[in-house]
Amino acid sequence: MGVEGLAQQNSQAKRARPRDRKVAQWTRDYARLPGIPDEFIGDDGAPRAVWTRYFDAFANLAPDEIERRFRTADRHLRDAGVTYRAPGDAAERAWSLSHVPLLIDDAEWQQIAAGIAQRATLLEHVLQDLYGDGRLVADGAVPAAAIAGSPEYLRAVSGVRPPGGRYLNLYAADIGRGPDGRWWVLGDRTQAPSGAGYALENRLVLSRAFTDLYKSMNVERVAPFFEAFRDSLRASADRDEPRIGVLTPGPFSETYFEHATLARYLGFLLVEGDDLAVSGDRVHIRTVAGLKRLDVLLRRVDSNSLDPLELDASSQLGVPGLIDVLRKNGVVVANMPGAGVIEARSLLGFLPSLSRRLLDEDLTMPHIATWWCGQQSAREEVLSRLDDFVIEGAYGPTVPGFSHSGAVLPAELPPAVRDRLREAIATRGIDYVAQEQVRLSTTPVWDDGKLAPRPFVLRVFAAATERGWEIMPGGFCRIAERLDSRAVSMGEGARAADVWVVSDHAVSTASLLPAVDNVRIRRITGLLPSRAADNLFWLGRYLERAEATLRLVRALSAPQRDPGKGPLHHAIERIQRLLISWGATSLGARAQTAKIAADALQSDEFGSALSLIRAAQRNASSLRERLSPDAWQVITQTAERLGKPAEDEEAVTGLAEITLQELASFSGLSQENMNRAVGWRFLRMGRRIERAVNTARFARQFAPDDASAEDLDVLLTLVDCQITYRSRYLLAPLLAPVRDLAVLDPYNPRSVAFQVVELNEHIAGLPSLKEGGLIERPQRLAVALQATLTTAEASALDARWLFALEQDLLSLADAIGAHYFPHGASATRPEKLTGLA
Repeated sequence: MGVEGLAQQNSQAKRARPRDRKVAQWTRDYARLPGIPDEFIGDDGAPRAVWTRYFDAFANLAPDEIERRFRTADRHLRDAGVTYRAPGDAAERAWSLSHVPLLIDDAEWQQIAAGIAQRATLLEHVLQDLYGDGRLVADGAVPAAAIAGSPEYLRAVSGVRPPGGRYLNLYAADIGRGPDGRWWVLGDRTQAPSGAGYALENRLVLSRAFTDLYKSMNVERVAPFFEAFRDSLRASADRDEPRIGVLTPGPFSETYFEHATLARYLGFLLVEGDDLAVSGDRVHIRTVAGLKRLDVLLRRVDSNSLDPLELDASSQLGVPGLIDVLRKNGVVVANMPGAGVIEARSLLGFLPSLSRRLLDEDLTMPHIATWWCGQQSAREEVLSRLDDFVIEGAYGPTVPGFSHSGAVLPAELPPAVRDRLREAIATRGIDYVAQEQVRLSTTPVWDDGKLAPRPFVLRVFAAATERGWEIMPGGFCRIAERLDSRAVSMGEGARAADVWVVSDHAVSTASLLPAVDNVRIRRITGLLPSRAADNLFWLGRYLERAEATLRLVRALSAPQRDPGKGPLHHAIERIQRLLISWGATSLGARAQTAKIAADALQSDEFGSALSLIRAAQRNASSLRERLSPDAWQVITQTAERLGKPAEDEEAVTGLAEITLQELASFSGLSQENMNRAVGWRFLRMGRRIERAVNTARFARQFAPDDASAEDLDVLLTLVDCQITYRSRYLLAPLLAPVRDLAVLDPYNPRSVAFQVVELNEHIAGLPSLKEGGLIERPQRLAVALQATLTTAEASALDARWLFALEQDLLSLADAIGAHYFPHGASATRPEKLTGLA
């Protein structure tokens, strides 16, 4: 080698040394408990090849750059509003994502995928028998009590052949690396497996924060899995272009964000039980255009809650008559109701023999050794060495006799409690299972600039397709904060991680975007469920109501900020009375102006700006699949900012002004970026009708027959018309011109007349629910209102006339609600005479 070659080699070595030193330092600092399998460090004590490859690239980043990328990931999670609810939580929690992914090399992944596919196939066969011929119980392969004891065994669907031909459309298994280095199944998820949507969001976050690293690692994409799952649901329907819905329990569900994510990503409708109705042999969606047929339902509601007529009568989450529609092959439900019986731990001990019986092969991926105490031999063995086991409930998440969810460790119980447990197992063993104590394998997380091991559980997903089981490359990883954790859930202290299946060769860059040459162009508005229309309508109303409150708060402090206006004592008293009358503050009119302004801005009273913004946020949370990330971000940031106490009077005024600007930005986003479909109309109608009501109230309060110049000046400020008035009249505020500008002027975008004109246009664009060409009630009221305002004269707009105008506007709002999104007994709204689509 020449001198130039040696110099080049030495130069490359010098450049590599800092990176090598960083990787070596991370490895030396990485401590783990002896005897626990680890994903970073292999059995030989050296880093696994896939991790060496990752950290070689990771080490090229400077410490400041690493922290910047981490902040980018956290900011994306915050901006996207990724949240979840832990069991028992009243409020949503921010999603916690580990900045280091879980890495699995392609060869090992193929073994995992094969084991999951085999297990999913076995469980499908088991379900077909349990709800079909029942040979497994009849032949003694499975004790009847192991099945019948589970509340998830639904006798109502016994003998019902699942529409679409499958009990399991989506299956998931929680797995971990066992003490022998192999992957073990910790539990099966067949009810309504959650986590796939969060896995998708985790991937989006990390792939954006570490784009170059992600591409260089040749990470298998997850889009083909979702594409295959979507196509399989579409193919399961009995018509070419089916409607598919995601049935969610609603925004108070622990994983509602995921439901909205899946619906948006897959192009499905997000529906709740109240959105659906049974008519004939079919399930229909209640939309603002009448009932529309639904073909496939991807359920995220537990089986027992699906039909209050035949299952849990107290359920308000399901669809009355759904089970009867299933019997008549009228809708595909994925997964089939009753599939959750497979999650009963009482079945685990029988799966190895069932695999040999039904598949003629052994399970390639074992599960934790399990003893069902309903069998005498197993019960005696468990009682003989109780402290060696983990005790679980045979049919549910809790152990009978214990209030908390999760496993019980007899060795750690007080003697009296342990004796009580022993007696319960001996008396009624069918309710208990015992499992081998196995510590979870660990994976590295980034804490305080170094790597640390944490236990994890990996949930792997399988989708049933015409080609067999499609396995998502990667999955949903949950990481605990304690090294001795034996199970992980997204509770206090847990975090999630993206899962990278790393290949040695380039991977496909497939996405859910269809190829350009096979797209059939469409220009359709899509379906709008009545519940979504209701939420959009009230989202607009709450935001506009908050804006009116903010304008009053700002006007209340205007004299202090602009001494040139002179004393406005009379007008201030009117503003205070108005804030009190509509519930913005509970303080009396004698309270200090500054205190009333602060209270109206940030108190917990139902009419305060903060309460109204939070109400809008609750409505928006039910529309996650329909709102853009920018629109959602504006609402959440506004709520967060208003929730922080203002320090003084100046801060109150500044906060009110900033919030008004943010509401204006939301209005601009909806006006410029939202598709002009029916949903947009309802959002705009909500804002228009609320603005009309508020402006009429302002006019009644500040433009009575005895209004002073200061009263009229406040009204012009509240309706943002100071500049327009001055340019038109060049005079001090006079009663008739101010009234005309605020109420009757159809060219003023803040006048009542302008709102009513817009309402007429929106209502005329809504679908008609009855044939015959007769004008329907909402439009009839809107047309009458427009005629009234068109023919009115400013001199006649006294307090009585304005009050009647308010009542007519409120009647119009009620008519819109009753016509397009009724609730309760009236929820069977009129149907089109042409029938159901």
